[in-house]
Amino acid sequence: MHGRARDPARQDEVFFGPFRRMLRASLAAPLENAQWTGITTRIAELLLEKGAVDAVLTMAPDPQDRWRPVPVLVTKAQDMAQCRGMRMGYAPLLALLDPARERGYKRLAIIGIPCQVYALRALEKELGFERLYVIGTPCSDNTTTERFHEFLALLSDRPETISYLEFRADYHVEIRFLDGRKKLVPFLQLPISKLPQDFFPLTCRTCVDYTNVLADITVGYMGGQGEQWLIVRNERGEELLDLLGDEVRLSEPGSAGKRAGPVKGFLANVERAAGGLPLRAMPNWLRPIVGWLMPRIGPRGLEFARARVEMKAVETVLHLRRQVPRRMRNMIPAHVWDLVRPYGLTPKDGEQAREGSDKSKSP
Repeated sequence: MHGRARDPARQDEVFFGPFRRMLRASLAAPLENAQWTGITTRIAELLLEKGAVDAVLTMAPDPQDRWRPVPVLVTKAQDMAQCRGMRMGYAPLLALLDPARERGYKRLAIIGIPCQVYALRALEKELGFERLYVIGTPCSDNTTTERFHEFLALLSDRPETISYLEFRADYHVEIRFLDGRKKLVPFLQLPISKLPQDFFPLTCRTCVDYTNVLADITVGYMGGQGEQWLIVRNERGEELLDLLGDEVRLSEPGSAGKRAGPVKGFLANVERAAGGLPLRAMPNWLRPIVGWLMPRIGPRGLEFARARVEMKAVETVLHLRRQVPRRMRNMIPAHVWDLVRPYGLTPKDGEQAREGSDKSKSP
């Protein structure tokens, strides 16, 4: 997709896929009600304002439920405002590709999560668009909107008043309410152990493309340290970033702390979960101490992003090994084994595709 595979000489490409450059970024004038500062939305607005595309395919909230995603084709820049923010749930984004073609749209921008973008790239040639811009966001896990409402109910006694939720790189979840209040919840105090084991489907617990490798540009948060994190992957990604001009502040991403300890602890918990055992709960007296320490001595910036990618790789191997071992050779790219090997996870007989097979190549 980008003209080359991951370059092992550039170690971060093993984690994040091929890229030209990575940046820490924020809009000089943040967009109201946007997730973070709204870079993804603003790029899409500018594509429409400048006439570079006929439409933007993305998600908007269901009129009856702000958390339920609904695919939309946006043709006016001002209508992108309705698409700001995060949704949780399943929605058939690519189902609108055929309607887009039927309406005569030749140039399209698509904002999607990794599994949507993977399917899009598989269809790209037969779709026949003259121009296709792919703005990707990272993803880790998804669930039904109904299940997400159950999660919100564990965070507040009035979950219907929650208007915003974001997992941040400082080990906190930020929650905003309709009355303007904000609340920060440390990761360690999230009620994860109260969620049912099937809250996240196996397809999400075995994701091998957390950072949306096939997008032209990935816009996320993990390596941003309080700002957004951009992964510019190809020439078209550079073109999308250039649209922002002076509207965006750019700097080099930082990296601090060590990821090995947190990843090992995560591995131990996933081994228990994959084996059907309950997660180990940290003693309540220890949670505030560790919660205070992690943003100060834990992995931060790019090291935080590397840790999350390794955690997803660990999940992939352990859950597939437990539930569908015969699929491992077709579902685990070679670079994922490289990520988990330092933690003692290596392929057993039949778990890895034969060298030279197309199925052994990393996306």
